[in-house]
Amino acid sequence: MTGSLKPAAELAKTNTTRFPNESDAYRRARQALLAEEVELRRHIERVAELRRALPPGGEVTKAYQFIGESGQASLADLFGNKQTLIIYSYMFGPQRERPCPMCTSFMGTWEAKLPDIEQRVSFVFVARSPIARLIEAKAARGWTHHKVYSDASGDYTRDYVSKDDADVPGYNVFWRRGGTIRHFWAGEMGPGTTDPGQDPRGAPDMDPLWTILDTTPEGRGTDWYPRLGY
Repeated sequence: MTGSLKPAAELAKTNTTRFPNESDAYRRARQALLAEEVELRRHIERVAELRRALPPGGEVTKAYQFIGESGQASLADLFGNKQTLIIYSYMFGPQRERPCPMCTSFMGTWEAKLPDIEQRVSFVFVARSPIARLIEAKAARGWTHHKVYSDASGDYTRDYVSKDDADVPGYNVFWRRGGTIRHFWAGEMGPGTTDPGQDPRGAPDMDPLWTILDTTPEGRGTDWYPRLGY
């Protein structure tokens, strides 16, 4: 498919957008940027294709157990009637008085989108605190769509998030075919893959907060993070 694509600069030339009082210098720079944006879109799609083409991940052979709002649940139960399961592990271990503000901000993004996402896949949220704490924190945010589960034993967290059972976030995708569950993909970018001057983050960035700020003159900033309240 790549060979049949027109050069990005050629596509950029079809853009006739102009804004009041813009200078020629601005327009030349904007057209060059547009070509780069086209290339970025293409690269995002190439990465997505490579992700979809991964060989089968490791088979899940342990009987992981979670505690949800309706009681005990196995990993298979978390799939519901879907073939794909996303588990976001958030930072709200028993040692924390309150949930992580960054994780909370990210999770809040999905409150209105979960019904759409769950037309195709199952999406659940797991933390190490007892389920009563997770339910209380969910209610405090006014969330109604999040399916929260406690990894009370820590077995899942140690295998798929942090072998040291650290209170860190994790994003894992599993798929099920017949009676077999396999790991598909996880976010593996972290401190070791961070470029100079950046906070650890993945690509693409799944939090719209940062994507929106990237379109502004101020950018993401270096001294600002979400808070639990304003």
